[in-house]
Amino acid sequence: MPKNNNLKSILIIGSGPIVIGQACEFDYAGTQALRSLREDGIETILINSNPATIMTDPTMADHVYLKPLTTKSLIEILKEHPQIDAVLPTMGGQTALNLCIEADEKGIWEDFGVKLIGVDINAINITEDREQFRELMLKIGVGMAPQATATSFLKGKEIAQEFGFPLVIRASYTLGGAGASIVHKEEDYDDLLSRGLEISPIHEVMIDKALIGWKEYELELLRDKNDNVVIICTIENMDPMGIHTGDSITVAPAMTLSDETFQRMRDMAIKMMRSIGDFAGGCNVQFAVSPDENEDIIAIEINPRVSRSSALASKATGYPIAKIAAKLAIGYNLDELENQITKSTSALFEPALDYVIVKIPRWNFDKFEGSDRTLGLQMKSVGEVMGIGRSFQEALQKATQSLEIKRNGLGADGKGYKDYDQIIQKLTYASWDRVFVIYDAIQLGIPLSRIHEITKIDMWFLKQYEELLSLEREISNYTIDNLDKDLLLEAKQKGFADRQVAYMLGCLESEVYNKRDELNINRVYKLVDTCAAEFKAQTPYYYSTFENQVERPDGTKYTDNESEVSDKKKIIVLGSGPNRIGQGIEFDYCCVHGVLAAAECGYETIMINCNPETVSTDFDIADKLYFEPVFWEHIYDIIRHEKPEGVIVQLGGQTALKLAEKLDRYGIKIMGTSYEALDLAEDRGSFSTLLQENNIPYPEFGTAENADQALALADELDFPILVRPSYVLGGQGMKIVINKQQLETHVVDLLRSIPNNKLLLDHYLDGAIEAEADAICDGENVYIIGIMEHIEPCGIHSGDSNALLPPFNLGDLVLQQIKDHTHKIALALKTVGLINIQFAIKDDKVFIIEANPRASRTVPFIAKAYGEPYVNYATKVMLGENKVTDFDFNPQLKGYAIKQPVFSFDKFHNVNKQLGPEMKSTGESILFIDSLRDDEFYDLYARRKMYLTS
Repeated sequence: MPKNNNLKSILIIGSGPIVIGQACEFDYAGTQALRSLREDGIETILINSNPATIMTDPTMADHVYLKPLTTKSLIEILKEHPQIDAVLPTMGGQTALNLCIEADEKGIWEDFGVKLIGVDINAINITEDREQFRELMLKIGVGMAPQATATSFLKGKEIAQEFGFPLVIRASYTLGGAGASIVHKEEDYDDLLSRGLEISPIHEVMIDKALIGWKEYELELLRDKNDNVVIICTIENMDPMGIHTGDSITVAPAMTLSDETFQRMRDMAIKMMRSIGDFAGGCNVQFAVSPDENEDIIAIEINPRVSRSSALASKATGYPIAKIAAKLAIGYNLDELENQITKSTSALFEPALDYVIVKIPRWNFDKFEGSDRTLGLQMKSVGEVMGIGRSFQEALQKATQSLEIKRNGLGADGKGYKDYDQIIQKLTYASWDRVFVIYDAIQLGIPLSRIHEITKIDMWFLKQYEELLSLEREISNYTIDNLDKDLLLEAKQKGFADRQVAYMLGCLESEVYNKRDELNINRVYKLVDTCAAEFKAQTPYYYSTFENQVERPDGTKYTDNESEVSDKKKIIVLGSGPNRIGQGIEFDYCCVHGVLAAAECGYETIMINCNPETVSTDFDIADKLYFEPVFWEHIYDIIRHEKPEGVIVQLGGQTALKLAEKLDRYGIKIMGTSYEALDLAEDRGSFSTLLQENNIPYPEFGTAENADQALALADELDFPILVRPSYVLGGQGMKIVINKQQLETHVVDLLRSIPNNKLLLDHYLDGAIEAEADAICDGENVYIIGIMEHIEPCGIHSGDSNALLPPFNLGDLVLQQIKDHTHKIALALKTVGLINIQFAIKDDKVFIIEANPRASRTVPFIAKAYGEPYVNYATKVMLGENKVTDFDFNPQLKGYAIKQPVFSFDKFHNVNKQLGPEMKSTGESILFIDSLRDDEFYDLYARRKMYLTS
């Protein structure tokens, strides 16, 4: 059955601001769905309150409503657009589904004649209500763990008495495992039961007998109106049951599953999807498998929507699940749609992988002092990375290299744990760095059987680790001069980085690189083609690996490189790696716009990034996508292969910026602002000297490299003092100290976590107003795209502040100083592209806090508020294609736009919720108000000093 021609206008619900448990994978899904529907000429209307995303860009939908995700907003939109035929709620995570249910209960869809597509209400209710779901599973013969539902504290106590411990408590209708916990001891039960009942919007929990140590799997399914069902991807969790899938290391395809069990699981998943409702779209099913010969299968849950894993599965297979799910929702069948990668085969197929992918989550526990860092059923990670390799080992190494936590991969960097008790503790209570600790445990001589007994991680994975370690030990017996080719090639095939090999051999990374070059051990690039090379892929989506040379009949040797280099002029855009607090989805927005702008200027565009959740790693955004770690060695090899005109580093946050020095040293052109200028702005001391020369005020300051210097400086500067390290992100390590004891403790802690860093100490302007400006500069002309005033006083990180665009109570004198300083600094730094400057205002005098000559967190917000494509303009300036004066700037904003930070403190109990100079928010929303008399502004302004801390 072809497309349903009655559907001409569709409302899509987004997922709102980013929180732990619901991140930019839904921006990716929503963006794909919007693009997919527009291909079919359908009018798209979007509601989403997140200004940092590509999804809410005016180019993505016909009508974008940056409004709070409430039924009140839905009614306003439906009145404005009576032509809306249907709503697609499956692309916006749990937030969208919950809003859809609420609107259904209030009769809103019925009142406006809006049809639900992609899912049905019964399916949502069955899967969210754990009791209904359990009954249905038993009816269709799918096994479940012993379970019971409690809607009261008393009932919960009775169930615990019946089942015995350990138990699992899961709250109904929540996101990212909120309210879920494993209870090992009776004395912990009362608190955790109360919390689960409280967090569930319907005050209901499901209590299960804990399947501790069982293996966990996820299947991603798609189904059409004709009841064709395909399994797009099977994902195995390396971590066993007991750790939320969002916090688990996951592998695709499944590695330790027998074929017979896989077929049973496949049949069960299809039966489950068919049983919950008659709808066309995507589904995610989770199973537990007993770790014995029986391989008993038990269903955990089913989500009738695009899930967190759908983005991962799409990037892992090259099969764009959200795009196809949107097509199925409007009536297409799978056999009518084409495979988006080959363009010559049908979408009614199950992808085959001739490579392995490994996903590792990225945590930010450092932002939540005092938080419980043990992993469990409640998700705590803020982002993730994915590595693609020809073997599990290579993919695992690439994923660990992508994390940006100052590790070079698994082992061989001198940073492992060596204390037996500490290692056993970290294995017993699953820690965020367990992926590294397993290696340390084997290195210390702890037997694999003991590691398996503690962690319940399958022996196959542990043996893979053991092989890596034995190779490291073997190579360590050699020197760079006598290491043979086969051993070096094996190390590269197993994913070891040059700098790890250099550590083993006791030499420099560059020596290993040169040795590889000399021995012709070079990276080759392979296509992600959905069908294990059975059909030719049309979409250039690559990962790197190493191959043995093959000899042709004529005696010449070669390796097969599938990435053909064109003779077009090329630009590489460096992505921002995994999401984390301080560097999130707003840089993905910037990268996507940068790629599109470079393409408009006639360049072949090349994207390098390793984040599976993002739009920038979609297979059809750039002309070529290299799904690789944003890690020097990988980038340098791609640059040598592609020979671009230059590299854009300004759009990928601190990740890309940190690579500018190496690019400069290797003679690779950085597009836009030069490395010298970027470095000058980052080096707090040099930057203050530049301000001095330009007669621009800044708080009294000094630089220190150790605690003694810091204490000596404190005598010159008055307390309170703000301590700031150079080259950091999201205010990492920034603190306001009020006496010498605090100063000494903080400096010692800082230099332990960030060795060899230059610290800036400046007098903290107590009670000052904070403001910031973003501008585009071409080296000669400066255009300020926006000035924002923070509602909270100076001292709270700009990412955690509520901020108004335009400013609401700065006088003309102050605004003029801000404009003058911005122009002067942008020109003094020889900025070509974007710059963000932060100010403190005290007694009508404007002081400079810092300047960042790159895309900032606020650029997407300002672009959405004013309806202008600022990143597009800035990229064209960086490329030397345009001057600032070439653009016709015409910002449109009635009233004010407020940037409101969103926090995920509910994931971390007993954590200090006070705000300070180090950023803690995970996302943001935008709120438009007509005037300062608005109640919401009044409320924010009244609470502005509530959370201020030192």
